[in-house]
Amino acid sequence: MRFTATEIEGVVIVDIEPANDERGAFARLHCPEEFAAAGHPFAPKQTSLSRNTRAHTLRGMHYEAPPHEEAKLVRAVRGAIFDVAVDLRPASPTFRRWVGTELSADNGRALLIGKGMAHGFITLADDTDVLYQIDRIFEPGHGRGVRWNDPAFGIEWPAAPAVISARDAGYGDV
Repeated sequence: MRFTATEIEGVVIVDIEPANDERGAFARLHCPEEFAAAGHPFAPKQTSLSRNTRAHTLRGMHYEAPPHEEAKLVRAVRGAIFDVAVDLRPASPTFRRWVGTELSADNGRALLIGKGMAHGFITLADDTDVLYQIDRIFEPGHGRGVRWNDPAFGIEWPAAPAVISARDAGYGDV
């Protein structure tokens, strides 16, 4: 795996290094020892799947309230998404800044999103599945969100949402 730092500390792009042969390819997606050796310790305790039937479905921007913050490793296992993390840590030099990257089944890329970030994505294709590996067990009642198009962040989404939940559309500005 290759780990590429982003401008936000705690948000890392993780690219696979597949071994290809006549059968196809094989790649390691996560190894706690390899992540730790690269300076990004991450040990998932829960794995979840988001199934999205339509292109331009927007989910986000979600986070868990302290002390229930989550770190997560996100990857598209079918289709493609534009994945975004926003720094919500007030003491951070990158507070309210965002990072986005395309994750697809074809590129195998993942985004490691540290605690204290809001997360969301927009699908770039119909029938897109997104796999989340999360470092803690979900505890209901601590989920929060910020508006996907809050001008305080200035996220440059590649498309306007065609599908968005009432909850996600109704989050307020920071």
